[in-house]
Amino acid sequence: MASLSRRTRFRYSLGSFVTGGFGTVPGLLLLPYLTDTMAVPAAAAGIIVFVPKAWDVVFNPVAGRLSDADLARTGSRRRFLLRGGIGVAILFFALFAHPGFGAPLWDATYVVVMFFLCATAYAFFQVPFNALPAELTDSAEERTKLTSVRIGVLAVAVLVSGGGAPAITDLLPGVPGYRVMGLVMAVIILAATLGVYFGLKGAPVGSLRPNTVRLKELARTIARWRSFRWLLGVYFIQALGIGTVLAAIPYFAQHVLGDPSYRTYLFVGFVGPALVTMPLWPRLGASWGKLAGFRIATTSFFVGLVAMYFADRLPFAATLVFVALAGVGYAGISVFPLAILPDLISAEEERTGETRAGVTAGVWTASETLGLALGPGLFGLVLQGGSYVSSTGTSAVPQPHSAITAIVIGTSVLPAVLIALGIPLLRGSVLEKQA
Repeated sequence: MASLSRRTRFRYSLGSFVTGGFGTVPGLLLLPYLTDTMAVPAAAAGIIVFVPKAWDVVFNPVAGRLSDADLARTGSRRRFLLRGGIGVAILFFALFAHPGFGAPLWDATYVVVMFFLCATAYAFFQVPFNALPAELTDSAEERTKLTSVRIGVLAVAVLVSGGGAPAITDLLPGVPGYRVMGLVMAVIILAATLGVYFGLKGAPVGSLRPNTVRLKELARTIARWRSFRWLLGVYFIQALGIGTVLAAIPYFAQHVLGDPSYRTYLFVGFVGPALVTMPLWPRLGASWGKLAGFRIATTSFFVGLVAMYFADRLPFAATLVFVALAGVGYAGISVFPLAILPDLISAEEERTGETRAGVTAGVWTASETLGLALGPGLFGLVLQGGSYVSSTGTSAVPQPHSAITAIVIGTSVLPAVLIALGIPLLRGSVLEKQA
């Protein structure tokens, strides 16, 4: 089959602005949106952020079957993707529109409903988007090229979303800022959706189709595949640490560093170095081994997070250096699990003679989604334990010393411990022989 054009690869990759926006902004801003504009208690806010995201894990197989049925009827997943993307755009704007009912219970209920609906619409976009590479070409080499472009665009999308959304809420404090931010993100999501839909019109279609995996087969495979369970455990725990620190950034900037606008600098200072160093980690892995590189990256992330504990006593420039160190480590722990996973799959397929790539994809994605979603929920519990005072105003409410301590712990100590757990898990696993 002929190779895909660069234009086709780029147009497909525009969908990363949908996945990057929905994957980044709620985890970064939804918790302070609830606690600092609706006076929702921190623990309840954490649950609100977690549950709809976890719903995606349960609902994705349903969306997949519906997407397969639509493919059988129409010969393409584009229509399904279009409807899902438009739904995400509309509901994302509604999510941050702030109804202003005047009571935390009713405001929180509104957010729960909108976030559930938005997460459901996102499943209808994400599932066909992830399946499209197999629809566009039956060449493994072409799918690799397509995925590489997608990852590059996703990195830009995460930087734009994670840096731009907080910047808007800094320029317009309080409810107006969240409303404008929601509108801007909705426009970006809609434009990206239309770009994929119209951009792939007339694109080639390969013969390969993804297979539906039965739950019983999935459970049987994972139960017998020890090395995959170890790697999955590391990936989940570290995703939980990443989700926790991302949720903590707005609170850390405002209440520890004393300037809410610093959250944009912190996020860019974290993600920027990660993007720059991400291509370097595979080279280190090729020279020293993937597990050695994984441990070095984990240590870098850990040291950067631990140093954040002293941020209130350091110049802001020094704090940014440690944030960058954590970002460099973040790049490594993002690269190496994905580099080790194919090795495990290949070894297991050779051992058993059975295909394993398909059954791992859903579990791997679910693990990452749950970890990143549970992070804000965990940080919400930490805030509640520190007696954080929720509010509805545009200016910061004075917080008790216990709340400040909780924010510092939730930003540095807790995620550092979660990230560091990857080292003993890797050492005790059976990965050495296969990575």
